[in-house]
Amino acid sequence: MNLSHLLMARESAGRPVTVGLIGAGKFGTMFLSQARLTKGIHVVGIADLNVERAHAQLRGAGWPNAQYDVTSLDDAIAQRKTFVSDNAAALIADPRVEVIVEATGVPSAGIAHALDAFRNGKHVVMVNVEADALAGPLLAQRAQAAGVVYSMAWGDQPALICEHIDWARTCGFKVISAGKGTRYEPHYHASNPSTVWDILDKYLKITDRNSINPKMFNSFIDGTKSGIEMTAVCNATGLSPQSGGLAFPPASRFELADICKPKSDGGTLEREGVTEVVSSVTRDGKDVPHHLAMGTYVVFEGETEYARRCFSEYHLLPDQSGRFAALYRPVHMIGLELGVSVASAALRKEPTGVATGFRSDVVATTKRALKAGEFLDGEGGYCVWGKQASAQRSLDGGLLPLGLAHNVKLKRDVVEGEELKWTDVEYDANDMAVRFRREMEEVFRPR
Repeated sequence: MNLSHLLMARESAGRPVTVGLIGAGKFGTMFLSQARLTKGIHVVGIADLNVERAHAQLRGAGWPNAQYDVTSLDDAIAQRKTFVSDNAAALIADPRVEVIVEATGVPSAGIAHALDAFRNGKHVVMVNVEADALAGPLLAQRAQAAGVVYSMAWGDQPALICEHIDWARTCGFKVISAGKGTRYEPHYHASNPSTVWDILDKYLKITDRNSINPKMFNSFIDGTKSGIEMTAVCNATGLSPQSGGLAFPPASRFELADICKPKSDGGTLEREGVTEVVSSVTRDGKDVPHHLAMGTYVVFEGETEYARRCFSEYHLLPDQSGRFAALYRPVHMIGLELGVSVASAALRKEPTGVATGFRSDVVATTKRALKAGEFLDGEGGYCVWGKQASAQRSLDGGLLPLGLAHNVKLKRDVVEGEELKWTDVEYDANDMAVRFRREMEEVFRPR
């Protein structure tokens, strides 16, 4: 609860926390909008493949041109400005940069940048949850060996959910479930970048379709992003996936403790200690009143009659029995809140969530029947969506992780809804991300 004081101390000493941002997309730009105004933080450099787009993003986030008109990192540091380039390697290698924020959204890039940062003694805030779901447990081990922090991104839902879980456990409560809200109907799993507009137009008023990436947005709609984010939560907290993956039961904020508890206690979950994502839409397409579409939650148990009385007296959100209660956060502000992770990593040497084991995975599952010779197009595309599965089932079945289901060719015909295996595709065994993932599988495979 003292991060702002620690940042002010660095500001007063003339030693702000120095940050390098890789990827000036939506999340990165939201971070930049607040980083410029945060005393004690200095974004010394931004690396993006499209420098002109990065400049446009800065202007859109309210940055005056004079703040990023320098032509080198040396000038940026000397003048308390920001240097924009397409050279991520140089940004990572500069010894004056303390924290790297990886916000590319590309799993292979995220892994490569993180490993390079560790070698250069940098803390890493991994906005790129796709990379964390693919290889976070091994990245966390590598960071620890290097003596640096590897952290989830505060403001994104996984880190906020981890905080809920940590709060509950620190207070002595047993965690029954945790997760987030989203908009879901079963047919969404087949959504693709062409049809996603049929869904988005029902609840978002997007006047300029060129302003968003439909493939990226589709990954939120088709269930993939939920699987990715709940995998990150499981690997960080010790919660487990349910055997059938996420069920997306409809629930309002006030029904969480009734819905997200075990079936044996009248809820919808197969057991306690799992992740679940609740839908803001009923199965017949009607909006759930007081839904949690942008929020996060934890359900916990009062193990004594006294605690349960307190649930009632202090107006928590208990289930009908009074045994379970829910705490929720109605919104998340993604990049606007990311400074919390940056400050925590640099000043406390503490992550805002980090993988502690390999418990959950995201497996590539077909959206339609596919023919041998077709190329998969990855997250949010036309071919596959990401389904949460236990790491054990993924390892035992040789299942193909979604993060590597891009630009690989199918070797056989497959039916709709099939979970793909490594043996179903032609992949490059020498690819860096493939090798790192394969190494992780061996490191965490039960002996």
